[in-house]
Amino acid sequence: MAVTVQPVSQQETAEKASKKLGAPQNKLVTGGLIVFAILTLYLALTQAIVQPLLLTIGLLLGYTLFHARFGFTSAFRRLMSVGNGQALRAHMVMLAAAVTLFAPILAIGSTFFGGEAAGYVSPVGVSVVVGSFMFGLGMQLGGGCASGTLYAVGGGRTNMFITLLFFIVGSTVGAYHLSFWTDETPSFGSISLATSTGLGYAGAWIVSLLIFAAVIAVTLIIDKKKNPPAMATLPTASGWKRIFRGSWPMMIAAVVLAVLNALTLLTRGQPWGITSAFALWGSKAAEAVGINASGWDYWSGESAQALQTTIFADSTTVLNFGVILGAFIASAAGGLFKFTKVTIGNASASIIGGLLMGYGARLAFGCNIGAYFGGIASFSVHGYVWAVFALAGTFLALFLRPLFGLSVPKPKDTFC
Repeated sequence: MAVTVQPVSQQETAEKASKKLGAPQNKLVTGGLIVFAILTLYLALTQAIVQPLLLTIGLLLGYTLFHARFGFTSAFRRLMSVGNGQALRAHMVMLAAAVTLFAPILAIGSTFFGGEAAGYVSPVGVSVVVGSFMFGLGMQLGGGCASGTLYAVGGGRTNMFITLLFFIVGSTVGAYHLSFWTDETPSFGSISLATSTGLGYAGAWIVSLLIFAAVIAVTLIIDKKKNPPAMATLPTASGWKRIFRGSWPMMIAAVVLAVLNALTLLTRGQPWGITSAFALWGSKAAEAVGINASGWDYWSGESAQALQTTIFADSTTVLNFGVILGAFIASAAGGLFKFTKVTIGNASASIIGGLLMGYGARLAFGCNIGAYFGGIASFSVHGYVWAVFALAGTFLALFLRPLFGLSVPKPKDTFC
């Protein structure tokens, strides 16, 4: 099946204007499934049993992300530019489902395989404020967040390969600098709504639901006041074929993502994460060219072993590979896999955005998945701080995107 190339702006316009899908790219689907089968077999023969399971979960995550075009970057941009809160409301549904699933898992504290289940509860300090602001700015320039970068790569958006490369570079530099930000800047330490407040997991669950309900209410008030352009309709099939070809309702995808994150927690003992693998890949590359990454504080203690073993032993790496494969198969099934044209503008934005996201994610103890999704689902206050300052970074990026030829939704647009 031939793969076409078109400018990013034309691709975006076509997606917004058309409800029709292309013919299934069966050769690409078959190739993706073969790669998945080979990788699953390899992991089953060489790694712990959780690795092929996590590859499958990752594939389902990527499949879901692509089908719903479930965006974090676009959700923040729509809200800050024109007041469209539809996607952010889907985030709140996702988080509500996640805390409902996470609360009993974290309270019991064990996984399917008898290990310890622990959430992402990280310190609240200057590093999170600076890192999340950088990430918010970077994801608007880079064209996607951490999960968005992976599923866009799977869908063939060429400039996102550039974003991913420099995401890895930024993560590696961030790992090198992290000890300064954690040791030399002010921090309140880790704060959990469940274990640091006396609320327990039941009380923290109730408080979390109230916060999500308040956010939904605020976005509805903003919608009513600003009457923003609607979100674009995505191409889709009808009936049961929609499962395999076309867009999924955003609210359904939100619940599916929460369930898959809970399964990740029950399988490997930690929630879904993405960017720690980028730091690992970059640090291994640094070691390969003679840089002593193993001497960095980031790779001290228990983390040191990761640098000495294969990347296929790293659960986050395996999840990332699964996300890319899942998005690739989903895009090809819909006849939507296509390489896009790279321009000087979007390439420059991808480089800067990737560096900012990579560096920011390390400082903020995670990205939109590890800090925002996983942190809030784990009842960590740092997840809420991340969201506030990532929104602030998004606001600044609205003024910078046009400099790189990137669009910003306008109040008089028909859709955004």
